[in-house]
Amino acid sequence: VKGLLPDADVTLVEPNEAYTSCPFSNLVVSGDRTLEEQTFPLAPIANEGVTHLRTLATDVDADSKTVTLETGDTITFDRLILSPGIDLRCGALTGYGPEAADRMPHAWKAGPQTDLLRRQLEAMDDGGTVVMSVPAAPYRCPPGPYERASLIAHYLKTRKPRSKLIILDAKDSFSKMPLFHEAWAEHYPNHLEWRGAMDDGRVIRVESASMEIETDFDLLRADVANVIPPQKAASIADRVGVTDPTGWCPIDAITFESTLQPGIHVIGDAAIAAPMPKSAFSANLQAKICALQIARLISGLPPQPTRLVNTCYSYTTPDEAISIVGAYTNEGGVFQSIAGAGGISPLGADVSVRQTEARQAADWFAAITEESFG
Repeated sequence: VKGLLPDADVTLVEPNEAYTSCPFSNLVVSGDRTLEEQTFPLAPIANEGVTHLRTLATDVDADSKTVTLETGDTITFDRLILSPGIDLRCGALTGYGPEAADRMPHAWKAGPQTDLLRRQLEAMDDGGTVVMSVPAAPYRCPPGPYERASLIAHYLKTRKPRSKLIILDAKDSFSKMPLFHEAWAEHYPNHLEWRGAMDDGRVIRVESASMEIETDFDLLRADVANVIPPQKAASIADRVGVTDPTGWCPIDAITFESTLQPGIHVIGDAAIAAPMPKSAFSANLQAKICALQIARLISGLPPQPTRLVNTCYSYTTPDEAISIVGAYTNEGGVFQSIAGAGGISPLGADVSVRQTEARQAADWFAAITEESFG
């Protein structure tokens, strides 16, 4: 926004001095990357003329256009961009809450949970069982659990070959499913088992003290459990009044302005932007388009429809990756896929193709983090 409106006062309310990236954090879980490599200081933002308030926004009054800070102070706004991220709907899975996450980490917010899951895998005896629970959609990063499963299976295969990963999935299909199944059959036939909803994969209860995971018809005991619970927009979105009964935030697809609270724009995982996935690529592009439309609105110009794209890479080994690309229109304030646009990595591709995509994924991550954090 500051680049488009140099004379505007732009304030970032963010309590942390650095950002820990979820993309590529699965490589931290598998021991192929460090958490430090995922962490990016926010100090360069001030060099762009943006005021960074290192505190938490606790509430928003849409009528008075004020944001209440954890310090007790308030700031006013003409336009508010809300990027609340996600909260875990722990109550949606019996037995899973903040205390359970200390023994059964979700690692779905990068940082200490990522490190905890990695350390648990390292401490597990060879021959142990890892169980991953995957929720029903929607949730942050649709193919993320399956990339993580691939990299955990690689860790087991190379470091603890008598161990096994079992994926309990509340769905019978998922993003890039044929490509993941092909990779698992090739690389991890003895180290990874996937159970979909029709194969008793839906988890209904967990017990962190005994490390038990219950499905409709089975009870499993895990040595390491990665429980990814159902999700919703973070709680501040509820307080602001921008969530609907689904727990997510309906928006106008052109401006990303909330359909429930005028003057407040919602971007990223919290927004209802389907068929665009809740991905880092989507969030980055949404931020750019939102900034452009706000600049037009403040300048007295009408918002303009745009075309949007998403590219999502997933590692299947530390050196191989697959991808999917989508293209979308937002005309009429509604997101729609563009027929015939986009695509997915080919099945049966040579290893050199998969290795090239892994390098492309690394180049994308380097570019997006350099652009975002300097």
